Amino acid sequence: MVYSAPTLGAQFGVSPTPVREAMLDLVKEGLVVPHPNKGFRITQVSEEDLDNLAAIRLLIEPPTVRDSVAVIPEEDLLHLRTLAQDIVDAAESGDLVGYIEADHVFHLTLLGYSRNRFLVDVVAGLRRQTRLLGLTPLLHNGMLVRSAAEHHELMDLIQARDPAATETLMRRHIGHVRGLWAGGAEDAP
Repeated sequence: MVYSAPTLGAQFGVSPTPVREAMLDLVKEGLVVPHPNKGFRITQVSEEDLDNLAAIRLLIEPPTVRDSVAVIPEEDLLHLRTLAQDIVDAAESGDLVGYIEADHVFHLTLLGYSRNRFLVDVVAGLRRQTRLLGLTPLLHNGMLVRSAAEHHELMDLIQARDPAATETLMRRHIGHVRGLWAGGAEDAP
């Protein structure tokens, strides 16, 4: 389906110009593809793309979180726990947008302890490519709540200052997420 700026503008009660500018921002993020004189089409993500995105996340996130366990200040643990609870609350209430936002904040905050803004930016970009995939069915079959609960398990390990177990759980979590994108098989790639 092709989305045109004038049509979207009329639907939202705004002029086409800000819609076009927003769509061009989405082009920069790789979320839509422009079709000259027609509009924009949502970028399709293949199974191979999903495997590749998950593989990159597995290379970056688990070792980064492992290394961060030792440097997360004790006084930040309550805040991180609250962020984990925000994910669970959104999943339990069926708030997909809230879930995506809370999950994004939690993971990027955790990675921020690496003090490597480039790494955080790379992971943010990877997460943007996949953040809407497969969530609606997960909401209805209860898997979203289960995936959300893993964030508390992660916090338990961080609070216990167990870097190896934290890395292992992060690997499992990304594997679960990749499997869930595929429609329910939890462990991939």
